[in-house]
Amino acid sequence: MTSAPVAEATVEHGLAELVGAGLRVPLVTGGELPFANLDIAATAPCLAAVRDAVNAILPWYSSVHRGTGLPAEICTSAYEQARETVRQFAGPALGTTVVFTRNTTDAFNLLARCLPGGTTVIGFDTDHHSALLPWRRAPVRRLVTPASAAGAVGAVDAALRAAPVGPRLVCVTGASNVTGELWPLADLAAVAHRHGARIAVDAAQLAPHRPIAMGRLGLDYVALSGHKLYAPFGSGALIGRSDWLRAAPPYLAGGGAAVSVRDDGAEWADLPARHEGGTPNLVGAVALAAACDAITAVGWQPLRDHEDRLQRALRDGLASVPGLSLLRLWDDAPRVGIASFTIRGLSPALVAATLAAEHAIGVRRGKLCAHPLVRRLTGGPDAIRASIGIGTTTEHITRLTSALHQLAAEGPRSAYADSHGGLRPGPEQPKATTIPRRPPPGNTATTARPSDPAHPPDQAQRRRRDDRPAASANLKTEDRSEDPEANGFAKAAAVKGPKRGS
Repeated sequence: MTSAPVAEATVEHGLAELVGAGLRVPLVTGGELPFANLDIAATAPCLAAVRDAVNAILPWYSSVHRGTGLPAEICTSAYEQARETVRQFAGPALGTTVVFTRNTTDAFNLLARCLPGGTTVIGFDTDHHSALLPWRRAPVRRLVTPASAAGAVGAVDAALRAAPVGPRLVCVTGASNVTGELWPLADLAAVAHRHGARIAVDAAQLAPHRPIAMGRLGLDYVALSGHKLYAPFGSGALIGRSDWLRAAPPYLAGGGAAVSVRDDGAEWADLPARHEGGTPNLVGAVALAAACDAITAVGWQPLRDHEDRLQRALRDGLASVPGLSLLRLWDDAPRVGIASFTIRGLSPALVAATLAAEHAIGVRRGKLCAHPLVRRLTGGPDAIRASIGIGTTTEHITRLTSALHQLAAEGPRSAYADSHGGLRPGPEQPKATTIPRRPPPGNTATTARPSDPAHPPDQAQRRRRDDRPAASANLKTEDRSEDPEANGFAKAAAVKGPKRGS
């Protein structure tokens, strides 16, 4: 067995080629397996088409807009062509502006800085932090988790009726990063416009799975991230109406944002340069555009068919795990490929660590950058999230389901210790101890909704499920610390512990 993962692997999948597909990683229990990436909602792997586009522009890399010579001309043209590609991908109405940003969070902070004075912002506590937090400078009306899609539309209608006169912005998610539900964007946009308000959509989880169709849905602003869209090169975009953006001072004052600077002030550039101060991320823009082109070339229907088939297998498999509670907002709602859950008596940190170390499965654990929603759904503890995308296979889903069945019945096979805020196996693990767990009633999963959190934990359960377990949170007595084959995982693993994220 090798002591480190393969540095590079590219495997052809039925939909599109991904860099890193087929990557084999060592197991703490010995041997190795192809890595099953079920954390795609946090950051998606790079499409081979994106890699190729980046490799093609790098030899020509030069200054954008401010350089002379053929490389600068080529790079400037590539940058502006990328902007137009992203615009077309979003399907916006005429007259919209595309401002390149770092990610969705950056895009919404830009929009927040451009709100006219006195703007009232209306949103839900279900949102990702990128759409929840940037509006602190404006009056914010935060709506509680709706019981249905129709309830969301009704809540926005009532909030707009009660809002003071003046500019108003409704900010909603396109698809939940916790539970995957698709929100009724056309209906929400219609309600907003009926009251003279505008609507902004967090499309970070929507864009990789469904067409955005800004013009058809009536959306005023959309924010998205390249790293969710198989283009992990530090670029995102805010796409939307120009007037508020043009009337605001630069989001980042600096080079490129001004056309003239005097001792007593500056004359700011027009859009989009006005809000793209500093040297632009040419590589990120080219990568984002290449991802948009590649996904469009695959076609939305094949993508949806692939995802729907795997999502049914994922949700059916999770439903069969004893003691597992599947989180959701609404019954029978259309969803993208995201499923979050808890397992009675098992810490999410331990579940995620065991899946990674013993089964080569990557999932996300934590409050998923949506703390109010996760707390409402779980009653307080963290959740585990599995998410699917272009590179997901049926074997990945089967492996996850099998691993969760084994974990729920027997506990981990190895010992785990707290390291850098998470649990990790290692060569100097303490002896494992057994933590008694009550057998769950029945053999089927339950579903936790915000209006009826399933299995409110008692104090003992809270301690077991806490995301910061004690230094030894081990559920098996076997000690493999002297097994050199098993320690291949510890040697290959990075020093840092698992990050919590989106």
